[in-house]
Amino acid sequence: PFQTITANFANVIHGLNANHLTDQVIQRSKRMILDTLGVGLLGTSTEVCHKVTQYSKIYSSDISSTIWGHLDFRLPPLYAAFVNGVAVHSMDFDDTWHPATHPSGAVLPAVIALSEAFPQKKKISGLDLLLAFNVGIEVQGRLLRFSSEARNIPKRFHPPTVVGTMGSAAACAKLLALDQLKCKNALAIAASYAGAPLANAATQTKPLHVGNAAKHGLEAACLASQGLQGNKQILDMESGIGAFYTDYNPQTLPTLQSYPWLLGQQDVAIKRFPAHLGTHWVADAASSVRRKLVESSDNLLPLDKIEKVILKVPEVKYVNRPSPTSEHEARHSFQFVACSALLDGSVSVQSFTSENIHRPALQELLCKTQLEHPADNAPSFESLYCEVSVTLRDSNTVSDRCDTFYGHWRKPLKKEDLEKKFQSNASSVLPAEATEGIIETVYNLEKVEDCSVL
Repeated sequence: PFQTITANFANVIHGLNANHLTDQVIQRSKRMILDTLGVGLLGTSTEVCHKVTQYSKIYSSDISSTIWGHLDFRLPPLYAAFVNGVAVHSMDFDDTWHPATHPSGAVLPAVIALSEAFPQKKKISGLDLLLAFNVGIEVQGRLLRFSSEARNIPKRFHPPTVVGTMGSAAACAKLLALDQLKCKNALAIAASYAGAPLANAATQTKPLHVGNAAKHGLEAACLASQGLQGNKQILDMESGIGAFYTDYNPQTLPTLQSYPWLLGQQDVAIKRFPAHLGTHWVADAASSVRRKLVESSDNLLPLDKIEKVILKVPEVKYVNRPSPTSEHEARHSFQFVACSALLDGSVSVQSFTSENIHRPALQELLCKTQLEHPADNAPSFESLYCEVSVTLRDSNTVSDRCDTFYGHWRKPLKKEDLEKKFQSNASSVLPAEATEGIIETVYNLEKVEDCSVL
């Protein structure tokens, strides 16, 4: 019999169970969870996170969830998911997938907040959490594959606000053990919370996109569990999720016998510094150029000898920012990241402080920097490259090209580097024993009986 795409999704969301998880998917998702916790903990110290935390104190309820990094107050699960989601994306430091989205930040804050708020008779295990998380990641990846437009860096909508909201709803529906009808309704309700324009990238509003995806997905699943109804064909219709893509072409999901998880086929990129993923190619290429330039001059960049810097990058308008003035603009600037890497040899959390953004040397280098967009450089995280060329006053040119930066899914971070990133991020907020405790808990998550220990 004919089955709608939406029914099929509800079927798969409802039918997937822990036996479907593969070792590879569990290993990769544990890395993602660890990384996302570290990013979220670090993000709690940002100004934008502080603002939404203060704002959210107006809510109080008997049922509450932890705000990451805070022992002093708790919030209802909805607002905990929101604040923690904002924290995860507050510095653009969270994982990135292909087709392009930030998958973990939309899902993990929602399932953690929800798992804490369950009535005490029902303990949520670490395996329950892993399964719900992976369902939320899977739904995002499948929806992204219904549009070939989505394979390129987006131009209209910020993807976490579209697919992330749906993924959060699916994950929360899974954790709440909703039946198939309620799973359909959760997706339908979530779709009405979905979508934010890309114009807010590089502003303080962009982190809200991920906080809202987490919160709205959770809210959609809770409303569906109350019996609230929406369009039963939300994934089938051009006026449903199709509204966000000009080339929407939905497909049925694979059958449940030995289900092929997309995360098993396509790993995520994990960032070494907090900025738009496209800038990571630029950073690696510029660092290599710097090594060649300073070989001869006691480790200082010969700034006065540089005539111009040319960056060959794909055409991505919202990451073309010749003179960024805020940390959020700097994180979305090919030019800024290239010049930082040329000056310092690498890019880090510190690169985006106000002092570093406004350094005279950096401003001088930015003035000498131009972008070029070669025809063969498609704006896709799968295939883009970056070439950095520095022309000196004596007409010599030093250049280097990066096809795959360290942290990309083709060149994943080593376990020790992932842990180092986590420790460095989390220790900005938590004592060392707590940091070690989280690493151990996440590595053994499938064996943890009550995941509220997290």
